[in-house]
Amino acid sequence: MKGIEADYQTLRKLRCIADYQFFPEIGDKLFPREVTISYSPKTGKVRYIYLNDDLLATLRANDGKIALHLRGAEIVLQNTKKPKLRVTILKDVVPFIIQGRSVFAKHIIEVDSNIRPGDEVIVVDPYDKLIAVGKAILSEKEMRAFQAGAAVKIRISKNMN
Repeated sequence: MKGIEADYQTLRKLRCIADYQFFPEIGDKLFPREVTISYSPKTGKVRYIYLNDDLLATLRANDGKIALHLRGAEIVLQNTKKPKLRVTILKDVVPFIIQGRSVFAKHIIEVDSNIRPGDEVIVVDPYDKLIAVGKAILSEKEMRAFQAGAAVKIRISKNMN
């Protein structure tokens, strides 16, 4: 096991952050009772959240937000309908995104209307298959309007795992 069992207060805090950051009630699904927590040795704060030794997410020290990892993104996808929290890309660019390259606006075919710059987003192919997780650089309106420029900076992809 890569962490220690989450106490009630810590688990409640993580669920509240997820509910606020993503949408209400995802916290319970993303962080079930069985999660384990790894703490920063320097600060003693939550660093990594695991489920059955699979890394679900990181709690970012700089802003206190959740950074999803691939397993966490899969749980979110299983509990949402398209296009919630997603950026859907053209099938032709999937190999490049899997290598960790940024998603460009011209390659986006569908996007959640609530996405703002800085949001955590899940990048999927046209069949809603997980490709990567990253941070939105542009808003949903800009992603739809622009024909050039990066729209999502990839943090982790299937190939990078």
